[in-house]
Amino acid sequence: MTAPRPAAFLDRDGVINVERDYVYRVEDFELQPGVVEALAALQRAGYALVVVTNQGGIALGLYGEAEMQHLHTHLRGLLAEAGVQLDGIYHCPHHPRSPNPAMRGPCACRKPAPGMLLQAARELQLDLTRSLLVGDKAGDVAAGRAAGVGQNFLVRSGHVLSDTDVAQADAVYDDLLELVQRRLGPALRA
Repeated sequence: MTAPRPAAFLDRDGVINVERDYVYRVEDFELQPGVVEALAALQRAGYALVVVTNQGGIALGLYGEAEMQHLHTHLRGLLAEAGVQLDGIYHCPHHPRSPNPAMRGPCACRKPAPGMLLQAARELQLDLTRSLLVGDKAGDVAAGRAAGVGQNFLVRSGHVLSDTDVAQADAVYDDLLELVQRRLGPALRA
């Protein structure tokens, strides 16, 4: 049995792709500048790349699982062209304002709950204490802390970050590439 490895847990909207409300169509999907380079560096450094994303648009009836899966296939394809492989994509389809009571929750997966991270750690044999999480909202950091993720960062995506939000994170960066370049050191840029 192999030893658990660290993961880079990544929120999708705002971290990997440009933040737009409820992105589910390929034509609305745009990677953040530098994200491929940052993911490649994390991958070379031995991090499992795991997307953890709230997809409440499913519960709100804005799109379905099939549309979301199609977008994730597109994302995997874009990254594969650059030699980057995602180890997993985990999503929560619930939303507290869903018209469907079964999709309203409460659930263990919607961030700030740690369910997606804990599931990924079990299924992919990940070491949470050596892992990092990158999100763009306080709920992302709260999920990482609740799961026992070692380092929890925020990036600026246009969401307002309060002083409390900033204080909860280990650091805040403009984007994922800046985090990789400045925080994680020269070894990741090799």
